[in-house]
Amino acid sequence: MNICLFSEQEINSPLDFADERAEHIIKILHKKEGETFTAGIIGGQSGVALITKIDEAARQIFFDFTATGDGKPLNPLKMIVGFPRPIQLRRLLRDVAALGVCELHLTGTELGEKSYMQSDLAKPEKVRELLLEGTVQAGSTHVPEVFVHKSLKECLESLRSLSFDKLRNRRAEGQTLICLDNVNPACSLAQAVVPELVEGPCDIVAAIGSERGWTDKERALLEEVGFIRCGMGPRIMRTETAATVAGAIILNAMGVLN
Repeated sequence: MNICLFSEQEINSPLDFADERAEHIIKILHKKEGETFTAGIIGGQSGVALITKIDEAARQIFFDFTATGDGKPLNPLKMIVGFPRPIQLRRLLRDVAALGVCELHLTGTELGEKSYMQSDLAKPEKVRELLLEGTVQAGSTHVPEVFVHKSLKECLESLRSLSFDKLRNRRAEGQTLICLDNVNPACSLAQAVVPELVEGPCDIVAAIGSERGWTDKERALLEEVGFIRCGMGPRIMRTETAATVAGAIILNAMGVLN
């Protein structure tokens, strides 16, 4: 763990030895009374926790938390991703959280396997667990929001509660819409993001298809609402790999990785 995360209620309460965070503090970090560890409030500030007492009888760690930072806020990058295989979903959720993507919209696609959406890993509690793992990896306190949609059309219609007409105008309102597609892309991803970003900060929505890609109908739908089709070279990547690579390219263009 690069940070121990707590809810607002937990940050003022002792930590039981049975908790995995306590095990990490004692067995991995080898912390003792009077020492500190990095901690934070989920969705809030990060800081330092001073261990005031390790009570062997009560099997609890007592600590005082002092906020010192903003917890590394999420980046203005939203992703639409065609629902991947469960094993890929596990990696995807961790990685988008580590990258600091602010919203992840998982969507059914015409060529995607519908049964993937019924996986145990797609249940809200498991999604939250994996997002927290990625957030902890990043040493952040801020967790991306995740939304699940049955189809790409439903996803686009509900994205931030925008109608199709309003979504069409987002580019003029400071939002760049990008669709990754290796079938006749209009330009490379790097070409699509850099010219937009040199004029000032803006939100970006990046759409990545499922393992079989987009259909012509879905491509037309994305282009209709203002998405630019972009490529990342001739090699075909797994969905979660494409999402991670695209996220890195976009965040680098935003200056986040400098």
